[in-house]
Amino acid sequence: MSETSAGDAGMHADVVLADIVAARARIAGGVERTPCVHSPALSQITGCEIFVKLEYQQRTGSFKERGARNALLQLPDSARAKGVVAASAGNHALALAWHGRDLGIPVTVVMPRVAPLVKQARCRELGARVLIHGANIAEAKDLADKLMGDEGLVYVHGFNDAAIIAGAGTLGLELIDEVPNLDAVIVPVGGGGLLAGIGIALKETRPSVLIVGVEPLRAASFAEAVRDGAPKRIAMAPTLADGLAVPEVGARAFALARTRLDRLVGVSEELISLAILRLVEMQHGVVEGAGAAPLAALLSGELPELKGKRVVLLLCGGNIDPLVLARVIEHSLAVDGRLVQFAATISDRPGGLADLAATIAQTGASVQDIRHERIFGGPDVSRVRVACTVEVRDARHADELQEALRVKGVHVHERVRPGAQS
Repeated sequence: MSETSAGDAGMHADVVLADIVAARARIAGGVERTPCVHSPALSQITGCEIFVKLEYQQRTGSFKERGARNALLQLPDSARAKGVVAASAGNHALALAWHGRDLGIPVTVVMPRVAPLVKQARCRELGARVLIHGANIAEAKDLADKLMGDEGLVYVHGFNDAAIIAGAGTLGLELIDEVPNLDAVIVPVGGGGLLAGIGIALKETRPSVLIVGVEPLRAASFAEAVRDGAPKRIAMAPTLADGLAVPEVGARAFALARTRLDRLVGVSEELISLAILRLVEMQHGVVEGAGAAPLAALLSGELPELKGKRVVLLLCGGNIDPLVLARVIEHSLAVDGRLVQFAATISDRPGGLADLAATIAQTGASVQDIRHERIFGGPDVSRVRVACTVEVRDARHADELQEALRVKGVHVHERVRPGAQS
């Protein structure tokens, strides 16, 4: 084995089904067995028979608890006394902090500066020593490696340790029990550990089940590894799926996952954002970008072969910053054509604004915000420029509103349409 870590204690370098079965028994009672439920609403919009695995209902909000507990339980007594260290953007850190506290094992986590503030604060609340370092996971790991040497801590890799992969694989064993005649599973891909564990569990027991991986286009390190034939560090851009923002997939995870992966899909930020909104509205669940990525893959239209099939979406995490969630929802409503913004010129005489509001109301639309612009609105003091944000049913309703305003003599200068982002 290439490095000393918690996951290598008593485990095979190449994880096998027996390791996953043992992990299931080991973590039983310490980790939630989350529901996997049928979703009629998501089935209708995707054309598949959709089941959702609610891993965001774990106590720390993600599937990472499975691997974390499995790894910590295999530490020798000497390592338990000194403690463990890990680099994580949040979910792995939270899982270690929770189960470290439960098992009496000191935990240090190094988080990159981009780690969500809500995850940083929660780790501290759970008693972990939290250090902020680096622009991404790779840079955070540099400090974690130093602490491992300086303080004699055991490093628990978030996606490449054998025990972590085996723990993640317990999800696959549960899906076999929960969804009869399963056709496909869509798995979020960051470092590759979840994909490897799920792949082993399903391909060894139900080889006909399709394993589809999904990663953000802005952090497509697994796709790069596939093209290159081996893990390779890539340059990333910020992504809503911060839990998948890994610049280099794990070597062990990649070796185990690549032969068990049937399809790999990249998704844009717009699709991830829209998937978060759909899950809020249709599944009544708050899911982070990484957890919404499987639905984004179906919304992309790149998986026509899954139409009519029984498909599980792994909603792997729900730790999204509330302010980010609010912004994502508003932006997604705009992308969905349900929030529109336009600039118009109206009379600045008494009643001008009331006429505008009445016209909007008559079409069934709802005003969210109106701002006057007098200073830069032009020399005609009888007219005023206004910027309006209005809620509508859909894009067709927005067109009806614009036509109603034209009939009333209101000139709409521009209608803002959110642009696509990769």
